[in-house]
Amino acid sequence: QVQLVESGGGLVQPGGSLRLSCAASGFTLDYYAVAWFRQAPGKEREGVSCISRRDDNTIYADSVKDRFTISRDNAKNTVYLQMNSLKPEDTAVYYCATVFGVYGRTWCSTWRGSYNYWGQGTQVTVSS
Repeated sequence: QVQLVESGGGLVQPGGSLRLSCAASGFTLDYYAVAWFRQAPGKEREGVSCISRRDDNTIYADSVKDRFTISRDNAKNTVYLQMNSLKPEDTAVYYCATVFGVYGRTWCSTWRGSYNYWGQGTQVTVSS
């Protein structure tokens, strides 16, 4: 069964850190670009970061640049999002996504329309 499963969310104080995981099953994740998105209550889903299938090309939203880091561990079939210096405005449900198709080795995108397979999400709450 093809699945993407996010984990690692939770409640953290402002300034704290979390590491989200996106684990794939039923397919080899390193063949595909992967992105992280988030959706806060009442807001549209926005792209946070993405990583290409090869060469580790990455893109970050301006709002998370220098605070978040995306990476992949192909041996574990998992992509991570390390989130540091968290702010209350980072509170959202975080989703990982991938796209099944033929794309260049350095391609990735933070536009949600680029992706056709999504996980169920993990809640991140930043509050004191």
